[in-house]
Amino acid sequence: MSIKLSKPIAAFFTADKGTSEAVGRCFTENAIVKDEGHAHIGVAAIKQWKTDSSKKYTYTCEPFASEQQGGKTVITARLVGNFPGSPVDLRYFFSLEGDKIAALEIIP
Repeated sequence: MSIKLSKPIAAFFTADKGTSEAVGRCFTENAIVKDEGHAHIGVAAIKQWKTDSSKKYTYTCEPFASEQQGGKTVITARLVGNFPGSPVDLRYFFSLEGDKIAALEIIP
């Protein structure tokens, strides 16, 4: 199923298939990513989060649902890869500032 994503969110899911540099460009300078019980604050920490995730796991991610909730855009995506519990549907809670992501929380 194909869904319509805003430009910054579509850019994130495209960048997530590539490098940490590409992912970092999707975020504001002081952005925060919360994933697997850890907070990654600032572009440098977010790039390191992507680098570390890419070293641990190989996966594909396919967004299939979108909704608005409490001022955030919530995207549900199916992840399939070499991690425990694969496949899994994760919810991505995005807060945007202009054409960048200011905050992202990923919840199973």
